[in-house]
Amino acid sequence: MSHLDRLRAVFRRALNLPTDADVDGLEYRAIPQWDSLAHMALIAAMEDEFSIMIDTDEMIDMSSFAKATELLEKHGIGAAAV
Repeated sequence: MSHLDRLRAVFRRALNLPTDADVDGLEYRAIPQWDSLAHMALIAAMEDEFSIMIDTDEMIDMSSFAKATELLEKHGIGAAAV
């Protein structure tokens, strides 16, 4: 499973979305499920799944699925790590 598929699964689990939900264009607060509490759960789930530590600035900046992929790349996960 690619890192993007893993990230999609993390988003779906953390936000209680259906397994076939399209999350690639998702943005913070664009859906009721992604509120501030779910954001913290999503951060924790990403940290667990990818064994990374996300700092406060990164948490605040992670406002979309696209930003989450950038965050993973910054932590060495993704195209640069393959």
